[in-house]
Amino acid sequence: MDADELLRLLGEVQAGRLSVGAAFDRLRHLPYENLGFARPDIHRPLRKGLPEVVFCQGKTPEQVIGIFETLAAHHKRVLGTRAAPELALQVQQALPDVQYQPISRLLTLCRADIPAPAANAPFAVVLSAGTADLPVAEEAAGTLEFIGERTYRAYDVGVTGLHRLLDQQELLQNADVVISVAGMEGALTTVVGGLVSCPVIGVPTSVGYGANFGGVAALLAMLNSCAPGVAVVNIDNGFGAALFAYAILSRVKNR
Repeated sequence: MDADELLRLLGEVQAGRLSVGAAFDRLRHLPYENLGFARPDIHRPLRKGLPEVVFCQGKTPEQVIGIFETLAAHHKRVLGTRAAPELALQVQQALPDVQYQPISRLLTLCRADIPAPAANAPFAVVLSAGTADLPVAEEAAGTLEFIGERTYRAYDVGVTGLHRLLDQQELLQNADVVISVAGMEGALTTVVGGLVSCPVIGVPTSVGYGANFGGVAALLAMLNSCAPGVAVVNIDNGFGAALFAYAILSRVKNR
């Protein structure tokens, strides 16, 4: 249940079309349901604007299926992240309406169309330094599109071929937020931060040779960026970057 649905429910009670008891029955499972192994947060859209998202990594297929079914009973769309192909297949066998994107590892269940963003809506640009960064970049871009945000991509624009990034300057200058996904030494984020006036969200990835330390080198480089207006999320956290970008875009829309 989101804010609009709650307001409609209260309006039906006020108008006499729904009894107090019937409304109570529809609200009685808020704010969460106890499945034993998980407590899905049914109330989250009323606080955050978005339903709870299922982090699939580390969960059994049965647990993911149970959480998806519970969330789908209350929300029109459900998103799962970090789903391995084997797990995704088992979830799809139980829930045939679930879609899987193997690059981003996102599971999606949509029982209503994702609203198309307005042509003049604020937008995010998702950049990747290299093709190896695509899983994290696509996690970010796919999450934003699932939410219904206007999203553009520019991939393989790392600093070793700076002209590739500079070719995207018109797009970058018009963006309301940029997500910069980079491994190795993570320099792309600082370069982008020096080119644009909008907020830049750096996403270090675990892509790199030994001294990259599984993304720590890129993380520290982004945290030590000399460019203003740069924030950094955790290593490989495309989802977290997308939710941060969503918060910015929501504020821009409500100006």
